[in-house]
Amino acid sequence: MSPHVLVLGGTTEARELAAELTARPGVRVTSSLAGRVARPGAVEGDVRTGGFGGADGLARWLREHRVDVLVDATHPFASGITANAARAATATGVPAVVLRRPGWQAGPGDRWHEAGSLAEAAALLPGLGRRVFLTTGRLGLAAFAHLSGPHFLVRSVEAPDPPLPPDTEVLLARGPFTPDDERALLLRHRIDVLVTKDSGGAATSAKLTAARDLALPVVVVRRPPLPDGVGAVADVPSALALLDLATD
Repeated sequence: MSPHVLVLGGTTEARELAAELTARPGVRVTSSLAGRVARPGAVEGDVRTGGFGGADGLARWLREHRVDVLVDATHPFASGITANAARAATATGVPAVVLRRPGWQAGPGDRWHEAGSLAEAAALLPGLGRRVFLTTGRLGLAAFAHLSGPHFLVRSVEAPDPPLPPDTEVLLARGPFTPDDERALLLRHRIDVLVTKDSGGAATSAKLTAARDLALPVVVVRRPPLPDGVGAVADVPSALALLDLATD
């Protein structure tokens, strides 16, 4: 029988992996999207949208659809999905691969302030600046809603959900962005501090280059840890190599 691979996706790496796998004869690929973005990028192969109903629901789906390999290629901050995937893989005996792009690393000239959560990031802001470029996505902005002093420029792919800080300007845009564009944006809006999650990857890293060039402080929210006993590969070729072993 043809191997059936379920890719928990939504990331650039998930789309690249699905395209590589669907190009292989005899491989069936289903990509699962959370459905939080109304217009996700094109995905090769079969696509399902929406949650599974926790780890038990995912385990049931794996059995019912005879999945041979599970790939968790979700966003580095989708810790709940990753935990459910690990539990479902253990419960069903389905081999699992976690694909995570490497996190960003501070370099010479960077003025990074690490935070363990959005709430910690919000607590750091009063001492760092009053015009904030907030690029943590449209979810979780409630952590900043109590801050009435700073002006926030919030960038997200789709309109953010309330509550928002009282003084908020929303910019709807999708990466990738260039360093020149990001520098121009920071200067135009007179930004004096950047807040971001450590998402990793090149598509949105230009803002870090721009902040370094302008000597701006950056609050970087650390990634949640992987579940105990769960490792990850850093790129699509490495994931494909593991999948080849799992489906032999």
